Amino acid sequence: MEYDQVCFFTALIMVMVSIVYSLLRKTNDWIYVSPLGGLQKTLPPGDLGFPLIGNMFSFFRAFKFGNPDSFISSFTTRYGQAPMYRTLLFGKPSIIVTTAEACRKVLTDERFGPGWPRSVSDLVGKRGLHGVSNQEHKRLRQLIAAPVAGQEALSLFIGYIEDIARTTFDTWASKDEPIQLLTEMRKTAFKVMMNIIMGNEINDEKSLDHMEHEYTVLSNGLKSMAVNLPGFAYHRALKARKSLVKTFAAIVCKRRMLSKSNNVESRTKKDLLTLMMEIQDDAGNKLNDEQIVDLVIIFLLAGHESSGHAVTWAIILLHEHPQTLQKAKEEQEDIVKRRAFSDTGLNFREIRQMKYLQKVIDETLRVVNLSFALFREAKSDVDINGYTIPKGWRVLPWIRNVHFDPQNYKSPKDFNPSRWEDPAIKIGTLVPFGAGSRLCPGADLAKLEISVFLHYFLLNYRLERINPGSRVQYLPITRPADKCLARIKKLTKSYA
Repeated sequence: MEYDQVCFFTALIMVMVSIVYSLLRKTNDWIYVSPLGGLQKTLPPGDLGFPLIGNMFSFFRAFKFGNPDSFISSFTTRYGQAPMYRTLLFGKPSIIVTTAEACRKVLTDERFGPGWPRSVSDLVGKRGLHGVSNQEHKRLRQLIAAPVAGQEALSLFIGYIEDIARTTFDTWASKDEPIQLLTEMRKTAFKVMMNIIMGNEINDEKSLDHMEHEYTVLSNGLKSMAVNLPGFAYHRALKARKSLVKTFAAIVCKRRMLSKSNNVESRTKKDLLTLMMEIQDDAGNKLNDEQIVDLVIIFLLAGHESSGHAVTWAIILLHEHPQTLQKAKEEQEDIVKRRAFSDTGLNFREIRQMKYLQKVIDETLRVVNLSFALFREAKSDVDINGYTIPKGWRVLPWIRNVHFDPQNYKSPKDFNPSRWEDPAIKIGTLVPFGAGSRLCPGADLAKLEISVFLHYFLLNYRLERINPGSRVQYLPITRPADKCLARIKKLTKSYA
């Protein structure tokens, strides 16, 4: 009799758990899907997960435990192959877009505006490029195009970058003990961007290290849940942003005062900050201080984050593929050999001759996927590929899936720069900097910086990793777990 009662209550508990589980799984549909009425029938397949958290546990499990592609494959397994799926991520109902064609449509359609999580807009600033409307984004891009991506500006930046690259690599090579290449490369890339943006405004190592640390804290908070409580990454990141805003606002204020006084120093400065303070649109409107500070924050964040990681990964991948390394090295040697005797360093013309190195950079960005997705929001109901994306829902072009789609690339997870010589590769299948009107305006500067660093490394140095089998971590950004602990060795035959 007691055994029968135990079985009965066990069965009852299991039924109740099953009912509660089913109700919880339907809660988000009641909240977000039911109000859509007839549009429900044309929503992409998928599910919105549990109340409040949605599918965040599945997302974190996939990315934290070393198998990020399992997150999308779980949708494919349950709902079949589709160009998009519905879910709830980062606190909002979302449509994940998985194919190159559908991603291109989203990224080039003006019916989609910015859709970054609250943590991003709070941390990088509401007046910069991430959170503004498409119209304001276009205006800002036009204003900063020449200072950031114009050939004259890029040619000027080359000298800044190569001076720092030469000095830094020599310093690393002189050390007997190993360094964390990723950590040091991030610091160096930050120093480069500070030089480009602010000249020698802040040039002592202690201040630069402190600010770079603040940026690391800020970056870690970007992909965290927006919990503003002590101990959480988002809380620490907000404090870091406050510190950075205070520093940059003071510098902008100082520059304004020098400009009004017609100071000689203000007339001779030609860094990016000065150019941003001077530029104006067709109506004569200039950027205000808040816009300038937010732009400085995002330029420094993207400039040292993406470039530092990309250079590190390119060096790692090249040394893992000796034949590719040799081919890239020979191209750089040929460039130096063809150089006029009077030329003492790189110039823009030589950068454009680095055809194979650009393939190495593109392949590194494709394989590593420094950003797993981009963030947009539907400003109206939009029909794409037979599915409806409802107004107000977040849209996530999942660029990691595009870069690893075997329909776009043969053996997509292999590092093979020569694949870019294949004319069959479709335009729009490589989108590390986005696409459309919101394409990252600093893309050319980032690739220039990466090119200069790789040029000098390939000519003069080699990498000796301490833990070549170190596992890869994917949050908040793809990186070796040991941060590429290695020795940098100077080659016997090296070039200036």
